[in-house]
Amino acid sequence: MASTTDMTATAEPAPLHKHPYHLVDPSPWPLVGAFAGGALVLGIILLAHYGTKWMLVVGVLGVLATMFFWWRDVIRESHTPGLHTPVVRIGLRYGMTLFIASEVMFFVAFFWAYFHFALYPNHVSGAEVAIWPPKGVLTFDPFGLPFLNTMILLLSGCTVTWAHHGLLHGDRKALVRGLALTVFLGISFTTFQAIEYSDAPFHFTGGVYPSTFFLATGFHGFHVIVGTTFLLVCLIRAMRGDFTPQKHFGLEAAAWYWHFVDVVWLFLFVCIYWWGAGEIAAH
Repeated sequence: MASTTDMTATAEPAPLHKHPYHLVDPSPWPLVGAFAGGALVLGIILLAHYGTKWMLVVGVLGVLATMFFWWRDVIRESHTPGLHTPVVRIGLRYGMTLFIASEVMFFVAFFWAYFHFALYPNHVSGAEVAIWPPKGVLTFDPFGLPFLNTMILLLSGCTVTWAHHGLLHGDRKALVRGLALTVFLGISFTTFQAIEYSDAPFHFTGGVYPSTFFLATGFHGFHVIVGTTFLLVCLIRAMRGDFTPQKHFGLEAAAWYWHFVDVVWLFLFVCIYWWGAGEIAAH
């Protein structure tokens, strides 16, 4: 029998105003975030051209601090009765949906670049023979570590769904266990991808195939790290009792993002590792 002692239903508090919208209090984080983002871009330029690192460090720390304190304030707002009304929560869902849509287009650019050269290998500059992968490039065995990582991500999609199901049915143990397993699987994926990169038979500067491969799979790996961090924060909040069956958009957003990461990896595995495989490198 699921435990429901600390996840009982609560009545929706009335809005604080005569409308259902949340008019946020004055906040320094948009301005601080803008300056931090500018410092981050400037730091990248200074590092690339002059080898100067301090501005990049300032920018990274500024962006991370903005993220932490701004999201902290949003969580505090969610605990204030009458602020996150149903209308406000719908707006949050729209925002997360549009964000994921923008991420989809981000990866479309990488797939576009990959398929441009994969379908028209004669466009590869300096290629002696119009084949894909280019002559001399050894690729990964798709049914080695890439297949293992595929199974890991598919299983993680099940565990995060288990966690969400447990929350909806008032089972906090299932919620915590599901999130903990999902975080563990995310860390496992990143670990195995790091091992895969260390054994790669090609390097980023080795031509168009390594470039498109590392850009697509590397940015996906970065998204896995972001998603794992997202779920870790949700795990901490779940252990604190922040989520209820009625109000848990933070967990829903993390689950949406994680499923998006899963789907992108399936396309990467099928298109790049399997369909785009050439001569397999010896291990």
